[in-house]
Order: sequence, then structure tokens, then C-alpha cells
Amino acid sequence: MSSQESSNKRPLPLAGVRVLDISQVMAGPYACMLLADLGADVIKIEPPGGGDQTRGAMGFKMKGPDSMGFLNMNRNKRSVALNLKSDAGRELLLRMAKDADILIENYRPGAMTRLGLGYDVLKEINPRLVYTSISGFGQTGPWADRPGFDLMAQAMSGVMSVTGYPGGPPVKAGVPVADIGCALFAIYGTLSAYIGAKATGQGQYIDASLFDSAMAFSVWDICDYWGTGKPPEPLGTANKMTAPYQAMASADGYFVMGANNQKLWLKLCGLIERPDLAEDARFSTISLRLANRAALEEELERSFREQPKDYWVDTLLAAGIPAGPILTYPEAFESEHGRARKMRMEIDHPIEGTVPNIGFAVKLSGTPQQVRRHPPLLGEHNAEVLAELGISADEQAELEAQGAFAA
Repeated sequence: MSSQESSNKRPLPLAGVRVLDISQVMAGPYACMLLADLGADVIKIEPPGGGDQTRGAMGFKMKGPDSMGFLNMNRNKRSVALNLKSDAGRELLLRMAKDADILIENYRPGAMTRLGLGYDVLKEINPRLVYTSISGFGQTGPWADRPGFDLMAQAMSGVMSVTGYPGGPPVKAGVPVADIGCALFAIYGTLSAYIGAKATGQGQYIDASLFDSAMAFSVWDICDYWGTGKPPEPLGTANKMTAPYQAMASADGYFVMGANNQKLWLKLCGLIERPDLAEDARFSTISLRLANRAALEEELERSFREQPKDYWVDTLLAAGIPAGPILTYPEAFESEHGRARKMRMEIDHPIEGTVPNIGFAVKLSGTPQQVRRHPPLLGEHNAEVLAELGISADEQAELEAQGAFAA
């Protein structure tokens, strides 16, 4: 038996952990998918009728009712369609919460409390529950009630102030850094609290926000301000701590490179046969190269424009200087390395057939993640989950009549 076959016999790290996913769109569903990928039993509670907004309202439609975005954030989950605005639906959720380990929600602050499903209520019936709320701006503070999405978090956290090129219009990061960052920070806090609850029997409340998460990425930028008193500004692809470390123009387009210490800088000057740059007083130290960045870029591109970008990437790498091409997403996912890292995988789906999914971002040697379940159809597991709660078919029919599952 191979080590891979042997490791697959071991339970995944979060096997046996029950998670209630009461979230929609991105940060919450992505966070819960990470738990599901590691073995947790994630039950996605969705409003009847349309379900998670990303199923149909966020574009990228497939053959069936669900979008590609939904399919890439909800694998390994079960779906229960439940009307939390009905008494019967709320009562069912309370019953489900009694045996849950973790609950993650991203309603507007206060909404779960108004439904009678806030942490103060649930901790009374399950003291060990870890209850995580994800929101745009957090549960407290003067902006708490504002609607919050990734764009607003990027704008109001400072991220957009350092994105783009000097003097240009506002630019957001090309990927949803506040959403995905919040998902990661939320899971870090949630799993830490879960470990604590295993030891003490006491869960706790986790308050995660897109705003806080985006600000937490500002290590270099805010330290620059705290050190100099000057708000940082956008630098395009350049770096405020070292130079040259950015995209450079070649004979046929751009590539990225980084000679970001003195040894690499001198090696670069020799490689491009520009000893004059090594001797130029404007570029003799990192701080001087930063102060004269525009002139440095101009001088280097005079040399780089003599050859195509692939030549420079290969030549720099051969000399031990970090460099790389600027790839599109198709090029990155289909690259030799992207395939080797299995960053695209195919999963089976009852309607779509086979659909692509982003691969697992971290690899566990002893318990590699698995796709155990396709992204669920809306309400696909209602009967299954309710049966696990000991609810008979007759009782399910009665709950349905009471509006527990109706839109």
C-alpha cells in the first residue's frame, strides 16, 4: 500500500465537527468550504426559493440553476432550505444548533439577534458552540450598520489608496482581498476557539469583518506611515521597501523581477553589462535606489528593451535573480507548475456533469483533502439532515405545512 493510499485511510482533521453555514455570497461560504475540505460536516442553511444569492444572481450561469461562482465556494457541503423567518424554521435551527460545534453567519449585524438566533440565545442551549459572525465593518463601531462588500472594505481600509499607479484614478485590487482575507482570518479565529472549547467546554463569539481584515494586510504600508509621517501612495508594481522590485518593459512586453538586495543588485548590473549603474551614486544603496526609482526604472528598461521578456526571465533566473512572466489566469492554471500543484481539479455534479474547481491551496501530507460531496443543490439534504435530528417523515410534513421550508 502506498503512503497516499495509507494516508487516505486516516480521518480528515475535522471529521466529526458539525458546522452550520448560515452565510451567502463569498466570505462566509468560502470560510465554511475550507472547513468542509478538511472534513467538517458543513450544513448550509439557505433561504427557500432562491437559496444563496450566488446560485443565480451573480452571473457565470451553467446548464443548471447554479453559477460557477457558487460551485467554486460550496463543495463538500450539505444544503438545507429553511425559512428562518418562520417560527417552525427557527425552532428547527435551534434543534440543529444543540449538536453543532461551529456556526458561521454573515447577516447584517443584529439580524440574527432579531430573529431570536443570536449568540446569547444559542450559547444557552449549547455552551460549547463557537459562533462566528462575518460582516462588512464588524459588530461594533459607528460604521457597523453600513452594508459592506469587498469594494467598500478596500476603499475604506486604505487598500485602494496604495493600489494603482501614481496620479491615476482609484483602483481596487484585482482579486477580492477583503472577502477572502476575512474568510481566512475568520477560520483562524474559529478554529482557535474550537480548540479552546474542546479543552474547556466553553465556546465563544467571533466577530470578523472585511474592514478589519483588509486593514490587517497593511503591514508595510502603515509602518511606512508610522515611521515617516507621510501617507503611503500607489506605486504601480513597485515596492516601497526595496528597488528594483517591479514589472519592467522588455522588447515585447512586461515581466517582473527583483534584485532586492545589494548582492543581487550588483549581479544584475553585471548581467546586463551596465557597470555604470553599479558605480552610479544615485543607485549605490537601497535607500538611494528608492529615492531615485523613476531614474532607475528608466535606466534598467533601456537595457531590458533590447531583448524579449522570455529571454530576460530565463537569463535572470539562471543567474539566481528572481524573475517571472506576468500570466493570465488561464495561463497560470494551465501552466506546468499550476498543473503539478493541482490547482485546477474536476468534480462531478449531478446536473453539470464535470465542472472545474480551484484546487486545495494547502496540501496536508497525512490527511490530504478530498472532494467528498458535490456543491449541493438547494435543499438537497433536507430529509437527510432532519432524519438525523430524529424528525420523522410525518413531522417533516407537519413542519412543511407550518412554513419551515417555504419561501
